[in-house]
Amino acid sequence: MQEYQLFIHGEWVGSSTNDTFDDTNPATLEKLATLQVASGDDITRAVRSAQETFTSWSETPPPKRAHILFKAARILEERKEELARLLTREMGKVISEARGDIQEAIDITLYAAGEGRRMFGETTTSELKNKFCMTILRPIGVIGMITPWNFPMAIPAWKVMPALVAGNTIVMKPASDTPLLTIRMVEVLMEAGLPPGVINLVFGPGSTVGRAIVHHPGIRAISFTGSLETGKWIVSECGKVMKRVSVELGGKNPILVMDDADLDLAVDGVIWGAFGTTGQRCTAASRVIVHTKVKDAFTDRLLVRTRALNLGDGLLPETDVGPVINQSQLDKIEHYARIGQDEGAVLLTGGHVADPGLPGYFFEPTIFTDVSQDMRIAREEIFGPVVALITVSGIDEAIEAANNTDYGLSSSIYTRDMTRAFRAIEKIDAGITYINSSTIGAEVHLPFGGVKGTGNGFREAGTDAVKEFTEVKAVYFDYSGKLQKAQID
Repeated sequence: MQEYQLFIHGEWVGSSTNDTFDDTNPATLEKLATLQVASGDDITRAVRSAQETFTSWSETPPPKRAHILFKAARILEERKEELARLLTREMGKVISEARGDIQEAIDITLYAAGEGRRMFGETTTSELKNKFCMTILRPIGVIGMITPWNFPMAIPAWKVMPALVAGNTIVMKPASDTPLLTIRMVEVLMEAGLPPGVINLVFGPGSTVGRAIVHHPGIRAISFTGSLETGKWIVSECGKVMKRVSVELGGKNPILVMDDADLDLAVDGVIWGAFGTTGQRCTAASRVIVHTKVKDAFTDRLLVRTRALNLGDGLLPETDVGPVINQSQLDKIEHYARIGQDEGAVLLTGGHVADPGLPGYFFEPTIFTDVSQDMRIAREEIFGPVVALITVSGIDEAIEAANNTDYGLSSSIYTRDMTRAFRAIEKIDAGITYINSSTIGAEVHLPFGGVKGTGNGFREAGTDAVKEFTEVKAVYFDYSGKLQKAQID
């Protein structure tokens, strides 16, 4: 079992602490690696490395920066299966989803590389003669990145690749539950020709290492994906020193099933949205808002499909649902299952820790019905395979229920009526709305993010990918040969 040090300025270097932690397979509890915990001094070393490299990297023409990303994408493609199998061992998601995680990283790498020749500003007219106006994009500097465990290759790539092509340097802390995939991604970037110091890796808990990254004065911006509570704290701390911060936080995502829906298609969407990745997605479908006219027929079909799901090791082809990430998450999900019953919701299936013959962290796919909108299981993010069925009598009530949450990430509606579909698009408070598809499955060429408690206005991926990691500078070029005064002359 390999022990990993910290990765600073292109080298593996020992931490100044004596602390380590283990990376464990959540299905089998097999230890995969040991990693060293960084100290505040180690963070400073990583930041200095990123600062020293920033000038040369930011002055490298964007198409040349992009060339490294194109090469990295080819290497990732060659190693896709190897990386996917490691991802399943480290995080637990079934192998087909692990392949999708790696493919998403490949896709965003290619997309970001393409932006190397598309770092567009704007040109516009001046109100004065012989004067030219434009905007340009400039890199921010050293970016601190803190990433979650549920997409251990895709989410780091969503942040790293646009930041690199924009000319920034990086200090990154991957989730302690899934650091190996981020390590592999950085190794691929170095193999592709990324200069030492452009990206630096530190490991350890958010309470110490993450805190040190947020507070370090040499880090100009923070990009964070994780819980609402931590996101609020980061935004607050960064606001004290006017540090740039982008956060992508939780979700309590609804699927609306109207009375004219294709019920089999809707069941497909709920199964995928609620139980894909064992419900451990910020876009997971944790609420199903179903029209009273089709509730019974829909529920019957959903129960048949849910009870047929196989739990187990994600590497096995017959497995539909893998483990949750760790004991703490398993306890949290079990606690919410008890809360739902205590609040008066009716448990239709699941609700218990499962034993598929493995020692890992398994929970039964769970469905509650007769859920009211004020129940905690209808309002709080559980981040597990638990779905709440809420009954409504029409489209307006369905939209009202969909919006009755602190979050606003993803949403979905199943209907054959385009009027209802467009009404959902206009009225649901969410950054993403799917029509006749599930709440999960974002594509990298569209912006990703949400409203309300889900984020603070930034979007990842798509045309906004580079914007998250650049500053806009306005440029005025006066060739009149005299002093001109806007708004006066």
